[in-house]
Amino acid sequence: MEYAKKAESKFGKYIFCYFVGNGENQERIHLAVSENGYNFFPLNDNKPVITQTKGKKCVRDPYIFKGQDNCYYIIGTDMRCEEGWESNHALVTWKSADLINWTDETIIDIREMGEEFRNTTRAWAPQAIWDEENNAYMIYWAHSTKEHNTAGMYYAHSKDMKTITEPKPLYCREVQTIDGDIAFNKSNGKYYLFFKHEEKQAIAYVTSDKLTGPYEDKPVIVSLSKEGVEGSEIYPINGTDTFVMVMDEYSTDIFFMQQTEDFETYLPVKKEDYSMDFHPRHGSICAITDEEYEKLLKAEF
Repeated sequence: MEYAKKAESKFGKYIFCYFVGNGENQERIHLAVSENGYNFFPLNDNKPVITQTKGKKCVRDPYIFKGQDNCYYIIGTDMRCEEGWESNHALVTWKSADLINWTDETIIDIREMGEEFRNTTRAWAPQAIWDEENNAYMIYWAHSTKEHNTAGMYYAHSKDMKTITEPKPLYCREVQTIDGDIAFNKSNGKYYLFFKHEEKQAIAYVTSDKLTGPYEDKPVIVSLSKEGVEGSEIYPINGTDTFVMVMDEYSTDIFFMQQTEDFETYLPVKKEDYSMDFHPRHGSICAITDEEYEKLLKAEF
């Protein structure tokens, strides 16, 4: 089998935000860091760095990103697994200027949008991306209701990561479509919406010329793992044309890593070339500065 050659990161470092399991004390925000984008180690002895105080007081599927104001944000699924897989109806967000002190904990309850959203049963794995055309963050997540139990991707806009506009369908199919992750491919000017293809238990993508769609309904399977996978995240290696995709092999308790330069052809990364030995579940990775990295190493959470 042909394997990918690790790209050499040219600047900066990386932060990984994740949770660790289905128990109440495991549904918490954890952080890890990396110098090269391949080998990660946990901060705070792999203990939580945020104690959620609102909503379900448990969080899953956290997504971390840098905002337009140079602050960092985390958005996640406000959910307590022990209450059941259809007990979630809200998102939760935090904000930080330094990646150490997290404030502005906010619950975004989708039911409060009224009408078709009153009976929301899933608001899973939210992520956010800056929408230049609308001058706002586009928040997107897997959504279902009591009346429409098959989850599909929905989106809304936000100026402050605290309030949202009325949600709209982004990509909905006849089978569950969850764990969306959108990335822009500069080489062809298209947006790629990656998601868990429930039928195949694999990661697939669809493309669009616009961030808000419509996305062409021709899913392409891209995950190379032989196991069932979910919760994919694609991120660039700083200063290179290489993008790494990680995904949660939920049955094996490990993460699988592969990479691409064109978003369409992928090669697996050798297991010995990457490390996440702290058993993360569905999470996300983004770039940070050298200075932020050094401060995180010394931080007391």
